[in-house]
Amino acid sequence: MKKIDKLLLTSFIGPFIVSFGIALFVLVMQFLWLYIDEIAGKGVSVFIMIELIAYLSIATFPMALPIAVLIAGVMVLGNLAERYELSSMKSAGVSLLRIMRSLIIIAAGIALFSYICSDFLIPVANLKFKSRLYDIRKQKPALTLEKGVFNEDFRLFVIRIGDKAPDGETIKDILIEDQTNTGKLQFNQILADSGQMFTTRDKRYFVMNLFDGAQYQEPSPQGKASNEKYPFIRTNFRSWTKVWDLGEFEMNRTDEDRFKSQRSMLSMSQLRKNVDSLNMEVIQARQGIADDLLLSLKRKPYKPAVPAAPKIQPDSAALAAEFQQDALRRLARAQRKEALIQQDTLKKGMFRQQLDKPLTEYQSFAETFPEKDRARLLEQAIGYSRSGRIVLDRRLSQIANRRKEAIKTGYELYTKYSFALVCFVFLFIGAPMGAIIRKGGFGYPILVSIIFFVTFIMLTIMCRKLAEAYILTPFWAAMAPCLALVPIGAFLTRRAMNDAQMFSTDRLDRFMLKLRRRIQKQEAPA
Repeated sequence: MKKIDKLLLTSFIGPFIVSFGIALFVLVMQFLWLYIDEIAGKGVSVFIMIELIAYLSIATFPMALPIAVLIAGVMVLGNLAERYELSSMKSAGVSLLRIMRSLIIIAAGIALFSYICSDFLIPVANLKFKSRLYDIRKQKPALTLEKGVFNEDFRLFVIRIGDKAPDGETIKDILIEDQTNTGKLQFNQILADSGQMFTTRDKRYFVMNLFDGAQYQEPSPQGKASNEKYPFIRTNFRSWTKVWDLGEFEMNRTDEDRFKSQRSMLSMSQLRKNVDSLNMEVIQARQGIADDLLLSLKRKPYKPAVPAAPKIQPDSAALAAEFQQDALRRLARAQRKEALIQQDTLKKGMFRQQLDKPLTEYQSFAETFPEKDRARLLEQAIGYSRSGRIVLDRRLSQIANRRKEAIKTGYELYTKYSFALVCFVFLFIGAPMGAIIRKGGFGYPILVSIIFFVTFIMLTIMCRKLAEAYILTPFWAAMAPCLALVPIGAFLTRRAMNDAQMFSTDRLDRFMLKLRRRIQKQEAPA
């Protein structure tokens, strides 16, 4: 390994690790604050919190890696330029790209690591994080008995403590309302002057020993004796013990399979399959709508109203059965004849309905039918149109949902490539910026890095909105922020290779000088 490569590597690793740790901490805290209200007060153990933070840290790797590369690149080249080591290398005939060769290799490795994380580690981390967070959301708050506060943590029990000693166990003026036997007891309340509360050694049960109290009960009237009055029961006691099971406060593990279908829990191959499946569902749904419309456009054959058969007195069952069979035979012959007429009409391409006058003299299509059937046919047409409209709206809504889901899934897929590629692009922005500004440390590098990273995040959000609005395809929406930064990186790299400033003000200075001389000539006395 060349000494220049070794120098760049040793100078890059330290700032990169520090910058990555800072960026990871900021991003984890940003996401953790969103869920702090759901986690606080649930009695979550330290190990569960460490597990959550670890999963969340892995999920934020693709966002922390680019900003770490950007900050480290600005710091390394800025320190070299500030100590004039970069100028010495260039004066020895070493180009800027040759100096950056080891950094380019490292940036390519970091981009590959980001890709591997996005494809293999992050789906698993998101699955674990979401399942643990769901378990915490379902968990009841930790048991806290404060003095003067009615506590309802235990199901069907209300507990109030008047005072609590500093040891946390001795209590006074206790009130417990038992609601477990609401069907038999209309009122069930326990009052005690003093007591003691504690949990067992295995932390499975919560015990309250009450002293010098009374239990008040009022039975509920039931059945036929609902109007009768029952006596109010009062039971005094010197000692009374109640044990509650703390199992309902424990966190239960949820089956992780219920979350595996979400986009953030899928690998790249699974995302591709989902995109293809969703696009195929959209195509099939559109084809189904077209087929249904074609079927609905085929007009059903017109059947004139058949007069109802006269009612026959059920004095003779045989005569009634024979009449019904004869009516069915006549109806079948009429239907066959009508079907033959309709087939002949379709072949000839003209109506075989007998009209009183030419079609040009009718004012509406409904007038071609007998007047007694118009109301019935119009009602049927309205019913068919309404049902068809409802089915069409429902299918269009399904198509819109499937299409939007396909776009979001495709954007999720191509974003993994985008965040891996931007690690490489940011090197050609950070390193030239450090060479141009010639400032090391954490001051200017962090300021410059924040500007470019915020620009990248804003472009990412804007392009995602454009993709959801069907203006950009998911691929171009995910790749547009990277492609927008490529010209900036090329411009800064070229300026740094030529030892030029980021923005040259020579032309502006010459213009201002000419303008100042012209003003002075005009103000000079004649």
